[in-house]
Amino acid sequence: MNLGELTPLIEIVKLKILRDQKGTWSKGSQTYLDALFDEIEEVKNELSSGRQCFLEDELGDILWVYLCFIHNLEVEGKIAMNSVFKRSINKYKERVNGINNGVPWNEIKEKQKTALAKEQLSFDFN
Repeated sequence: MNLGELTPLIEIVKLKILRDQKGTWSKGSQTYLDALFDEIEEVKNELSSGRQCFLEDELGDILWVYLCFIHNLEVEGKIAMNSVFKRSINKYKERVNGINNGVPWNEIKEKQKTALAKEQLSFDFN
């Protein structure tokens, strides 16, 4: 799989969120945050079932709900979806490269937290 395969799913997510905004059942990002916990429970139930197609389906539900959640946050002006992806790539690339070079996970994690705190301070002063 490559990230390009996510593009069609993200486009469907965008259509769904547009539809949600016209209805009354959705409470925005909170709706999808709550749904994530339900979907995780369904994955837990399928893990021991031995039913691969059901497990894959439930894992797809987690992906779907997560993408709906972060797109809702973007629509609400709280985040930028592409920044979430970029931050994740940078964060784990740094961690995996660090571990492969003998740097302890906790040390890398602490350095990253410090960098985030500095970044937030620069936003707070602007």
